[in-house]
Amino acid sequence: MKTQLLLAFVFSAFTAFAQIAEYKVVTSVESIVPGGVGRSRVVENNQEVDYKEFTTTRVDGKDRNSKDIKRKGLKIDNLNETKLLNFYSVAGINFQNIASNDAIISSKLNDLSAEGWDLIHVVSGVESDSGETDGNGIFITRYIFKRIL
Repeated sequence: MKTQLLLAFVFSAFTAFAQIAEYKVVTSVESIVPGGVGRSRVVENNQEVDYKEFTTTRVDGKDRNSKDIKRKGLKIDNLNETKLLNFYSVAGINFQNIASNDAIISSKLNDLSAEGWDLIHVVSGVESDSGETDGNGIFITRYIFKRIL
């Protein structure tokens, strides 16, 4: 009887420490387009999605059912967009715009932290302006958050 009671207590203790987490990805896209004509935003989805609905299985290296999944079905309708300023203005790179974006992004990160989200990883990349004939580019940053339920 004591053994059963001890086992029940130990099992309950381990169960109490088991943690379920949820994750959130927030993305900032900052335009690197001369003249300030690009679009810059912080984007956050507000819609639950099950990746399994969009996953196919390959058998013998051949795709069996990918044609069943249409790109149109991948898009969500419920998202937040926070405007940011572009890195460039008409006069060139604009440091005031960069500082303003930093303030907006910091505000977003602080709000998420207050909601119990922990920033666990940041990933960024650049597709930059490659010269006079290009004129396009973006600086993208993904902020990955985790929250214990």
